[in-house]
Amino acid sequence: MNQKNSLGLDICFKDLDDPIKLFQEWFNEAKKTEINDPNALALATADKSGIPTVRMVLMKNFSNEGFVFYTNFNSKKSFDLKENPNVSICFHWKSLLRQIRITGIISKVSDEDADEYYKSRSYGSRIGAWASKQSSILKKREELYQSIEDYKKKYPDENNVPRPTHWSGWSLNPNSIEFWLDGEDRIHQRLKYIKKGNNVWEKILLNP
Repeated sequence: MNQKNSLGLDICFKDLDDPIKLFQEWFNEAKKTEINDPNALALATADKSGIPTVRMVLMKNFSNEGFVFYTNFNSKKSFDLKENPNVSICFHWKSLLRQIRITGIISKVSDEDADEYYKSRSYGSRIGAWASKQSSILKKREELYQSIEDYKKKYPDENNVPRPTHWSGWSLNPNSIEFWLDGEDRIHQRLKYIKKGNNVWEKILLNP
């Protein structure tokens, strides 16, 4: 018989009052079983007109303060986030038959954090941050390749490529986090945490 927690859910839901700790537990499992990018998440945004857009990005850090990813601030996603900071993200780990859905308010990371992460990237990725006008129309690939070569000439020292001012990170401060486990006959298990303030969370069960 499968072990259950105090709420009658599978033991993988644990009995934790802090959803960030439970996220850490599930993320650690995903890192063992997902072949590629266990930190991949679907990011849903909406512009000021309410038109939604969703795309995959990579989470680079998380804590009680938020879930962090980095991007070009002139990209479509960043324009949406500047207009409407309400965001939803979803992790889906097929190998575990699990999902985590998170909603909250997004804000820019500090320049210090952006600088630190930028320096950890490969030389090619740092050059690419300069060369690519993300989301803008590209008439032909050769334009991009030429831009890459131009910036390599401008910044030939691999240890000295400054971070572009238009490249930084976003941090999603969660107000709700839902953990989902696939169930037989579509009778899924769902546990939702809702932030009540001062890092106090309410736990509720949801129907499949």
